[in-house]
Amino acid sequence: MTLKRIILSILTAIAIVLVGLSLVGSWNQPQIQSRLELYQTNLLLHASEWQPQNDGDANLTSARNNIVGTEPLNTALTQYQEARDTTQKAITTTQSQIKDIQSAIAAKPDNNTQNLAQKQVLSESIKQQLALQNEIDLRVGILQASNDKTEAAIQTWEKLIEGDKTESDGDSSVATARVLTGIWSDPAQLLPDAEPRIQKSLEGWFRYRALTQLYKLQERSKELAALQATEQATAEKAIEKLALIVGIPAIALCIGTVLLVGLTVQWLLQRRQLDKASSGPLLARNGSLAWDVPWDGEIVWQVLVVGFFFVGQILIPYLLLPVSLAVLKLNPATFDPREKAFYIFATYLLLSAGGLSVLYFSIKSFLPLPDGWFRLNWQDNWFLWGFGGYFVALPLVVVVSLINQQLWQGQGGSNPILPIVLEGRDNVALAVFFGTAAIAAPVFEEIVFRGFLLPSLTRYLPVWGAIAASAFLFAVAHLSVSEILPLATLGAVLGFVYTRSRNLLAPMLLHSLWNSGTLLSLFLLGGGAS
Repeated sequence: MTLKRIILSILTAIAIVLVGLSLVGSWNQPQIQSRLELYQTNLLLHASEWQPQNDGDANLTSARNNIVGTEPLNTALTQYQEARDTTQKAITTTQSQIKDIQSAIAAKPDNNTQNLAQKQVLSESIKQQLALQNEIDLRVGILQASNDKTEAAIQTWEKLIEGDKTESDGDSSVATARVLTGIWSDPAQLLPDAEPRIQKSLEGWFRYRALTQLYKLQERSKELAALQATEQATAEKAIEKLALIVGIPAIALCIGTVLLVGLTVQWLLQRRQLDKASSGPLLARNGSLAWDVPWDGEIVWQVLVVGFFFVGQILIPYLLLPVSLAVLKLNPATFDPREKAFYIFATYLLLSAGGLSVLYFSIKSFLPLPDGWFRLNWQDNWFLWGFGGYFVALPLVVVVSLINQQLWQGQGGSNPILPIVLEGRDNVALAVFFGTAAIAAPVFEEIVFRGFLLPSLTRYLPVWGAIAASAFLFAVAHLSVSEILPLATLGAVLGFVYTRSRNLLAPMLLHSLWNSGTLLSLFLLGGGAS
């Protein structure tokens, strides 16, 4: 075995360990989808408060009911109770992991640096999970009280008060729970800090419902009228946002389903006409036409392990960035959303530059490449392939995601950028995130996975096998175990579009549209009804 292969073998082992640890680490992390559902639920609650101003708004009332459903409070209560159960499972699992680490520390007291660090991370995770559970309990109680289940609401808040031992009463969800218990009790018990506590600890529809109850008890008709007027304006905006969030994807989903059915029928009718030429049935074009691959599997191995995993998972995060930040005396943990956005963008540019450099020097000796490699033709029909692929991917990924949610029950992790976008309010940060996710990522990832990896694999696999293998590696590279199935499905569509169009612009466009749609949904949901 040559020295090069020995080095590649070592780096491969390291890459496998790091990727495995990242996937295992995402095992008990919450999915972004679970949070998206709660954000959408909050919009539905706002929208349910809208009331027509005159009798001529019957059509608008009907439209509102179609959007929010007939029983929005029950629907919201179910969503929050499911979120509460998921959070409790995560807490139980994390507590079990801490116990295992404590046992390991007791067994080997002399060398526990890694165990202690892991315990600290898990302990911090427990605090965050408990805080989230308390926040959910506050909201579940308000939903119960608003749904004429006052006794159940008070029991929910009393359990929170009795069980919360993590924070002081002066600044915690416990104090808010006491306020809520007081204003919904019979007779009511109004605490002196009721209004500021509600304003500070609650937001959105939940704050509105709590303040409405408080103002009614205090007989503050003027403040109550102003609050209700504000909520009506908020409700109208919520309906508009829900129309965008639900309506546009629904239309795209219908278009995609029609295209998917049409392509499937075409394939069934013309499956005997499949050929290797660039002409013929649309679905069959280039369907089994492999690339002329001038290098062997060792070059593919080298590009993936060194260019993608080593540079992206070891060199940049563990060597270059820590040294650079130490010199500049910067701490990413203290960054605000805008600084995080620029930090992530700069990191991705470094990763892309390193990966593409390794790719270039790995295939440099084979230049000029055979016809068809890394083809970018602006005058081709790539635009239609990109948009068509996006619409077809929607129903496929939606179906797989629904199955995936049942498997993972809200756990399994997500792309770390998504929660930052969801909670961000900085337009500059959002623009930078857009540049990262909708421009930089599609260009780099499509060059690597579709431009290089997929064609290279056709030397050893049929085209469909190369599509499947590259799609799986594309999904694993995102390091979230719950996203492997949906991303592999998307990767398969990206590979299909590239093998048929033979133009990298097509999967780049599809990839950009997908990420842009995700960012738009996050932006609309994260902004609430404001």
